[in-house]
Order: sequence, then structure tokens, then C-alpha cells
Amino acid sequence: MAQSGDMDLVIIGAGFNGLVMAKTYLDVNPSARLVILESDKTIGGVWCQGRLYAHLKTNNLLGALEYSDFPMDTPTFGVKEGEPIPGPIVHEYLKAYAKHFDISRRIRFNSRVDTVTERDNGGWEVGFTEGVGEKTSSKTISSKRLVVATGLTSEPYVPHIPGDDDFGAPIVHPRYLAEHGSLIHDCKEVIIVGGSKSGWDSAYAFADAGVKVNWIIRESGHGPTWMAPPYVTPLRKRLEKLVSVRFLSWFSPCIWGEHDGFGWVRRLLHNTTIGRFLVDTFWKILANDVITLNGYDKHPETKKLKPWTPPFWVASSLSILNYPTNFFDHVRNGNIKVHIADVDRLSHKTVHLSTGESICGDAIICSTGWKPCSTIKFRPEGIDKRLGMPQTRPKPSPAETARELKADATILERLPRLQNQPVRSSDRRALTDLRALDAQDHPALAKGEEEEPYRLYNFMVPPAFINERTIGFAGALMTVHTVMVAEAQALWLTAYFGQGLASDRQQRQQQQSGLANGHTKPEFDIDAVTNKTVLHSRYCKWRYPIGYGLRFPDFVFDVVPYMDMLLQDLGLVSRRKKSRWAELFHPYGPQDYQGMVDEWRVKVS
Repeated sequence: MAQSGDMDLVIIGAGFNGLVMAKTYLDVNPSARLVILESDKTIGGVWCQGRLYAHLKTNNLLGALEYSDFPMDTPTFGVKEGEPIPGPIVHEYLKAYAKHFDISRRIRFNSRVDTVTERDNGGWEVGFTEGVGEKTSSKTISSKRLVVATGLTSEPYVPHIPGDDDFGAPIVHPRYLAEHGSLIHDCKEVIIVGGSKSGWDSAYAFADAGVKVNWIIRESGHGPTWMAPPYVTPLRKRLEKLVSVRFLSWFSPCIWGEHDGFGWVRRLLHNTTIGRFLVDTFWKILANDVITLNGYDKHPETKKLKPWTPPFWVASSLSILNYPTNFFDHVRNGNIKVHIADVDRLSHKTVHLSTGESICGDAIICSTGWKPCSTIKFRPEGIDKRLGMPQTRPKPSPAETARELKADATILERLPRLQNQPVRSSDRRALTDLRALDAQDHPALAKGEEEEPYRLYNFMVPPAFINERTIGFAGALMTVHTVMVAEAQALWLTAYFGQGLASDRQQRQQQQSGLANGHTKPEFDIDAVTNKTVLHSRYCKWRYPIGYGLRFPDFVFDVVPYMDMLLQDLGLVSRRKKSRWAELFHPYGPQDYQGMVDEWRVKVS
């Protein structure tokens, strides 16, 4: 195995999170030895060239999916105000960003990370396979620090279905639709499984090309995802902007909400009867507006796509109808036929449903989500738990149980609305819930062991490694404000690695004044860090049981107070609008956080 030398920082993944992590770290440490390992042959992560298929667009309109210091302007990128951003444009934008900030030369493409090993003397050894096809070689890089920026949509999950070997036609995850581009021309009929946004995208792409679509939405699942027009409410406001308005964020119960400084408002809304009535009314108005605008009840076929659970419990899987023509026209005219049923088995080019119906097709598109566990093997054996990664456990220890019970009690006392969880049938669960995966993939679950979700401090750092300052996870959460959060996390991790958080500076000042606790360098209180981590993790479970909250952070209206929390850790001003009115009623966007790195530099200088 070839050795590629030592680094100050290795970043895994060249998507939105990996690129801004590199840029931010180099801004602060310009002489650092840094490399990005990217498994694909092109830049972009989710938006790499190999993932782009017909009609693929973001849920964001112009201005919402860009870095604060690198605008996606119309003359350069051709996207107009009020338009969803096409996937190819996002890819070109990220290429331009990497080139502009001289990051491109630091990326090693076609470098798939296989192993990450903790070194005895600190830091990490990263083993990866470089190259494609038969021209590959195994290499290692040693690094003082590591940031895993692969996100949560790296490894597609395609379930095993009885008879899949007999189907005799392609069974493809949307991740690989671009590689199977001929399907859209060769198929006369296609079968799509899954009611997530990628299911909607796939259904539209094939129907728009004249392919007959049979769309299966599992009866035992969560049903079709919420799909809203870009502009909602009687005021016709952009949905993605509504969720970043500070005033509206108060209507979403949030365990870290008091970081916005309006705790008294949140307590009024979530701890009083009249307040909870106002909160429920807000969410009913939002739901009814979407249902009315989409006209679900006006046709028996579109009615099948009406969401089954209130949007209050959904989080980032709430998506936008970003298609050039009316999606529901394809449903009404029969180009898309919706089936509410489970898949029993497959035979030659046929899917047999739990209803007794059989559907024929030339391919199956499995819009079945992503594997919650990383494909990277972390070493030594058993380190996954210390790294706060999803795993199974036979039984929680007494200490773990006590922490979780204490966290649950705190959450339900402060946010009593969450006690009334949505009604779910006993067998209804997400297809990609670990408990629903094949026993051969997760044998521990077959033995009755339970799933433990991501457990990362501030959704970035494993509590067990908090004082080592050698590893972080960027983008290990789901949110509609990807770039805004990515920039804040990148600066937080950079400051954390360099002992430049506000708490670090305070401890140094105490040492200088003789009030220190005897430590030679700033340290975190591990017990407090662990308690906060468990509290946030359990909150996600209670708040978004229909989203992904059972497995990892997944939030929408919670993003502004999350940004507040990170900026306060950095010692920066979190209320960044120019007036009180704007602070409360104008949406936050990437531009509001422009100059964060320079502000922080002044603080630590």
C-alpha cells in the first residue's frame, strides 16, 4: 500500500460542505497541508455530473443555494429570479467556486475512502482506493485532523425483494439514473417505488418523456411526501424563505430555540394553552394552503398523493414542485398511475402487489432512500460508538438510559406539544429505517438489538473526542438551508480545531488571571457535552418522527436558532439584520452571514 504523506487536514467529500470546509480552513491557516478525497470523478457530491438526469432541479430558487461570498448571479449562471436552480447549474457553480478560491488543485478525484484508523500518537490514517476500473491502487494518508463531509446521501439503499433475480430488467436507484440515461428512451413502461421527492422527480422525468409510469407508494410506509408550490400562504411567499424568518421559527417547538434570545416568546407559544392553539393554527393554515393549491381532492388519482401526516412532523422531506409543467396533469391524464400497496414479490418484468394486482414494466426505479450507515470502515473495531455514528446496541447501559430519560423529560416538559405523537400503524415505518432493512445487511437488528442514531455535539463532533480536537463531521444533518449551515459549520470546526471558540478564549483569559482549573489548554466538560448531545439527538426523535429524526438531525424552522447557537459559540453577533423589523420578519439567507470569517478573526486576534 503506497504512502502519500502527512497532512494537517484531510476532508472526505467535495460537495457543498467539503468545499467550504477547505476554503474556510485555508482562509484561517493559509499554509496548511490540506487535501480533499472525492470518490467521484467530478466535483459536487450530490450534484456531481454523474448524478444529473433530465429535469433534476433543486428545491431552492435563485439566491438560496449559494455561498455568502460567491453569488450565483444571473449573467454568469443564467438562472433567473424565481426559478428553481437546475442540477447542471449547481454543478457548474461548485466548479466555479472551487476554481475561484483555488481549491480544485487540492482535490483528489476517483479516491474512495475505505478505512479510517485512529493513530496511537493522535490523528488519523486514511486508507483509500485511487483510480477507476482495473487501474486502481491502494494508498494511505496520515493527517492530524479529519473532517468527514460525505453528508447523508452517499450510499443508495435498494431493498432486496423476493424474486428480484427473476425480474430480468434493470432495478435502479435514482442515484444512478444518469448512468442509465437510455432507460428514458428505451422503456415503454416503468415502475417507481417510493413516495419521496426523488420518486416524484423520477415519475415526472419518465412521464414527460412519454413513458407510462406505474408509481407504487407503500401502504405500510409514511405515504407521499409533502410537495408544495414554490410560493405558499395567502401572501404567496417563497416557502424556503418562510422557514428562515425568525418570527415564524417561533411556531416550531425547538429545544435549542432559546439561543435566539426570545425564550419568553417561545415559552408563551409552547407552554400555554392559548400559545399551543396559535401554533396548531399556524400549521393547519400551512397544510391547508398546500392541499388547496395542489387540488388533491379534485381528482380520484391526485387524491392518492395527498400526504398522510401533518407537515408539523415532517422536516426537510417537505419539498417543492419545481417542474416546468404541472405535475398533476400527468396524474389526471393517466400518464402516471398511483398504486397504494406493498410489494410482495417480483417475477419476469412484473411486480406483484399486496392488493393482488400485478404490474408490468421495463425497469424499476427504487426511490427508497439512503443507507444510514457509512461505508467507511472506522478502526479499531468498536470505535463507531465513540465516534457517535449510527449503530445497533443490544441494550443501553444504565448510564445511557438515565441520560436519555432525563433528556426526554426535559424535552416534554419544555415542549409538551411533542407528547402527542402522530398516530402510526404498528408496521408503518420508513423503508430505510434500520429496523426495516434486510437481516443480512444488519444481523444485529434481527437479534432484537436497537438502533442508536448519530450522536454528535452540535451535530459535528463526537463527545468522546471533544477534547482531542482531531475529527469533525460536516453536513451530517438534513436541512433545506444546506449552504448557510455548511458555512457556519465550517467556521465552527475551524475555530474548534484551533482552540478559537469563545469558550476557549474565556478559559485562556481565566488562566492568565489565575482563575484556571489547572488545565494547560482549554477543555470541554465531557459530561456537559454528552448531556447536550443526547438532548439534541432525542429532540430530533420526538420532533420529526415522520422525517428522519429517528436517525439523524433533520430540521426546517429550527435552522435560524441553530445558526444562532453556532455563532454564539464563535463569539459572533447572531442577530444580523439592520433593524428590529427586519430581524423578526425578513428571511435569513446566505448573504446575511457574509464576512463571518473576518469577524471571527478580529475576535481572536
